[in-house]
Amino acid sequence: MTALPLITSRASMRLAAPALLAAAMLIPASAQARPAVVELFTSQGCSSCPPADALINEVAPRDDVIALTYNITYWDYLGWRDTLGREEHTARQEAYAQHFMDRKYTPQLVIDGETHMPGSRQQASRKAINDQVDSVKGPEILVTAPTDTGLAITADATTSTQTAAVWLVQYDVAHEVMITRGENAGETITYSNVVRDIIRLDDWDMSKPLSIDLAKDMLMQGNHDGCAIIVQQAGDYGVGKVLTAARIDMALMN
Repeated sequence: MTALPLITSRASMRLAAPALLAAAMLIPASAQARPAVVELFTSQGCSSCPPADALINEVAPRDDVIALTYNITYWDYLGWRDTLGREEHTARQEAYAQHFMDRKYTPQLVIDGETHMPGSRQQASRKAINDQVDSVKGPEILVTAPTDTGLAITADATTSTQTAAVWLVQYDVAHEVMITRGENAGETITYSNVVRDIIRLDDWDMSKPLSIDLAKDMLMQGNHDGCAIIVQQAGDYGVGKVLTAARIDMALMN
């Protein structure tokens, strides 16, 4: 499995951004609960994937869900090279396969790092997402505050002794792709919240306070439309149950 980049130096992430102010506050789904994280592993070369892609288009606008699309690369040999595919996405799916002790497949829908299912089964997937949203309880544990150099992300120490992976996910809100070869030849498919970069910011010892300083320049790199923070049990593979998650409001950063 390809390792994703790990950033452990908090000081190295400090870049000048005095105009940030309260701009990039993390947005919880509500005052009561965090949003559920829904990750779809898909491919433009997979004929079973369009229904799952449509499902993500449906749930992406919801405030109570962070829906993310990861285009993988291992079906590129079938006649169409996925224009949004990245090896990092394939590596993340492989990590989930190890975590779940199961195979990887497309379209694979991973819900809050706890369960997975074929995203092409729209009705069952929609119910699973809604059930997870209903089951998420407790206040948002991440706290953010503007600094002279960017955005501070903090959390108090907890009673847990586990390690959590803290991920920064940068994505584009939508890509429309005309596919001319392969299993979906002739189709034009819209993909929502397409992940372009995913960075492992820290491994958080949850028995200690969390403190990460993100610079505005880092968040704006690549001119992506959206960013999210995902904190999940690290386990042996860097992925697991999502403990908390939040969006960063990119529009307010301009």
